Amino acid sequence: MGADRIKIHRALLGVSDKRGLAEFAQALTSHGVELLSTGGTRAALEGAGIRVRAVEEFTGFPEMLEGRVKTLHPKIHGAILARRDEPTHQRQLRDHGIEPIDLVVVNFYPFEKTVARADVSRAEAIENIDIGGPTLVRAAAKNYGDVAVVVDPAEYSSIIEELDGNGGTLSAATRWRLMRKAFARVTAYDGAISNWLGTHGGDGEPSALGETYSLSLPREQGLRYGENPHQQGALYGHFLEVAEQLHGRELSFNNVFDISSAVNLMLEFRGERQAVVAILKHNTPCGVGLGPTLRTAWDKAFATDPDSPFGGIIISNRPWDLEFARAVDELFTEVLIGPAFPDEVLAFLRKKKNRRVMRFHADKVARDEFDLKKVVGGLLVQTPDLAIENPRDGKVVTRRAPSDAEFRALQFGIKVCKHTKSNAIAFVTDDRTLAVGGGATSRIDPLYSAREKAARLKVSLAGSVLVSEALFPFPDGPTLAAEAGATAIAQPGGAVRDEEVIAAADKYGLAMVFTGTRHFRH
Repeated sequence: MGADRIKIHRALLGVSDKRGLAEFAQALTSHGVELLSTGGTRAALEGAGIRVRAVEEFTGFPEMLEGRVKTLHPKIHGAILARRDEPTHQRQLRDHGIEPIDLVVVNFYPFEKTVARADVSRAEAIENIDIGGPTLVRAAAKNYGDVAVVVDPAEYSSIIEELDGNGGTLSAATRWRLMRKAFARVTAYDGAISNWLGTHGGDGEPSALGETYSLSLPREQGLRYGENPHQQGALYGHFLEVAEQLHGRELSFNNVFDISSAVNLMLEFRGERQAVVAILKHNTPCGVGLGPTLRTAWDKAFATDPDSPFGGIIISNRPWDLEFARAVDELFTEVLIGPAFPDEVLAFLRKKKNRRVMRFHADKVARDEFDLKKVVGGLLVQTPDLAIENPRDGKVVTRRAPSDAEFRALQFGIKVCKHTKSNAIAFVTDDRTLAVGGGATSRIDPLYSAREKAARLKVSLAGSVLVSEALFPFPDGPTLAAEAGATAIAQPGGAVRDEEVIAAADKYGLAMVFTGTRHFRH
């Protein structure tokens, strides 16, 4: 469809985002391109000394309805949609005095930015729904064989380069790529509108989850395969803006998921003055340590479970140093993550080609993003679990209240246990995990497995505290915890047999706090 290369004679420009607009327009005029524009875009171009033909002059019809109608005109859409290889189309253009438009440069009213404001009114949101822009983009994209369409200022430089190197023409491959990007942008824009309107269905307060849910994300990276080699996989969205790869082989599907889990865990320790190191395997923490240095924190995290770090993920809250890097280097690991890697540390870590080194940018994490889970025939959508309860605010239900040291340990344990697969528990002190149990089908099994692993590794649980991400339904939970050496427990509470559970804790002199908050992680 269309010629291999098309000459750009006439361009229509109408943009809300005016980054790079003047430079792009000047480059177009250097190739003899006539510029059509209206409203704020025309004013910006004329203010930059660039000659522009007004759309109303082109159509012979003035803007009306406060600018709501300006490009919605047969002369505009005929100029865009007419096929150059169709004689009937060309005859009708001549009959109606319509001059073809070869390039459409449009981006939309900032609806997404507008509705992101907490104080936005319904009227303001509706007014920022663009009508003419998406209509122009769809028309130009449909006729990509004869017309190029640009919806992203990031494309300006590559288009100028191609025009400069090819006598003011654009290739069919470029037009095809721009067309696909244009329809993706229209889809995302319409989805944002639909999502916002869906949360404002009634006259009352808007709901977080609306009547519809649309999702449109760009593909960031193809993956060699999915979770397993017989599955296909790809990465969509803006993950690589959060996790920047500095070294190593391409990321796998499982690497990406593990990195996401590691970053979410480390975000719980934002503001922590001490160094924090966490080791994860299969997106579950198997050791977390705090200390004055990264090496100290690493030693504590590693001692929890020396077997699991093999092939695992290691993340820190501080820039890596050589002492820490050398300790980690002794193991085979899949991914190393930190907020920064000094040059000498990065040079050292790059000596091993198979591992990935990632810098994570905490400021790029949108923590309010919905949590999504695919199910048969649909999608489960929920608000994220951002709660991190302070056990000091909980209800002490036993005769003995936790000491200050026990409260600190319980707070640390909650941060770890929250990111462990259900059913989950963790024996901890205030600066390290001692034994973690998770991914079990009963509440008691993680206690047995954690206690047994600690015994096998000769890790003493005496004087530890225990955190459970959900309630203990029976008194066997605190009983096993006490027998293992724990002195305090934090759990949500709310079981039918809470009184029996409390009685068991009192029997063994345990302090127990009901936090009232559950952290299931399926």
